[in-house]
Amino acid sequence: MSKAAVFFGTGYEEIEALTVVDILRRAGVETSMVSVMGEKSVVGSHDIRVEMDALIEEIDFGELDVIVLPGGMPGTKNLEACETLMAQVDAFVAQDKIVAAICAAPSILGHRGILKGRKACSFPSFESHLEGAQVLQQPAVMDGNVITGRGMGAAIPFGLKILEKLQGEDAARQMAEAIIYTCR
Repeated sequence: MSKAAVFFGTGYEEIEALTVVDILRRAGVETSMVSVMGEKSVVGSHDIRVEMDALIEEIDFGELDVIVLPGGMPGTKNLEACETLMAQVDAFVAQDKIVAAICAAPSILGHRGILKGRKACSFPSFESHLEGAQVLQQPAVMDGNVITGRGMGAAIPFGLKILEKLQGEDAARQMAEAIIYTCR
């Protein structure tokens, strides 16, 4: 069974984070919600408090197949300020493991040089941070093991791209049908 972790910093975008958790768990992917804030309860950018499964200090990154970085402000900045998480993002990329980021969070990948020569997307006002990327205006983009999404309205296609990478196109298509999602 695949394992994923979605990382939460204070000010995360609720829809982007929780949609991915929901889609992956529905598909049988063991998915943990992980706080980088030192406490298990994390408040989103719209004052929605969610109880996490674990603190980052409790995670065995060697067991994970996917790191997911939701956007939101200041959630994205809080993720980027977490040295432990950033070291693991770099390690995942070096090991060809899956790293996924949506909305403002692809800027983190741009700042770290991960997007050079890759296709990527982000929230429009963060496109200038996608250093070296071929920027696309698609809901979600997969380039190798790096998956990016544009924003809250793209949370479902972003989650489905992660599922596709883990379980294949058929699994993603079946999930889209099961949740009555039609890509436009």
